[in-house]
Amino acid sequence: MSNNYWEDEDEDFDMETEQDNSGNDLLKKLRKADRAKEKRIKELETELNGFRKINSERTVKEILEQEGVKPSLAKYVLKDLDSDINADSVKNWLLQNAEDFGYEPNRDASKISDVDRAELRNQDSLTEGALTPDRAQDLEMRIANAASQEELERILFSQ
Repeated sequence: MSNNYWEDEDEDFDMETEQDNSGNDLLKKLRKADRAKEKRIKELETELNGFRKINSERTVKEILEQEGVKPSLAKYVLKDLDSDINADSVKNWLLQNAEDFGYEPNRDASKISDVDRAELRNQDSLTEGALTPDRAQDLEMRIANAASQEELERILFSQ
């Protein structure tokens, strides 16, 4: 038997180096996979931001069209309103900047035609003196509780 133990130690060292190399390779692979995922995340975020921008533009244009304003004003609205784009914010922006673009808000949104107005007047005149259910019940109760002929006549002639 040999007294040279250094040969065995050398073999162990070779094994450790081999394991370190495989560990380094694994670490390199993990870093590469991490970089690929980071790149993919950035691509997806860019795509999402593009979709958000398109959606915001479409929303603003639709709201402007509903308000009777040229959709080309959307670029100005989008510059002023960063991320909070909804119908109320666009309408508020229009009211604040109405003079700059010659926009006059439609204040009389509930325009009623003359025919409808005449019909409403007719309905009003018909129901003005009409007997409502609570008044009818009150009258019935007073008639039923009348104690004398005179009291009954007073109730009937007062209506």
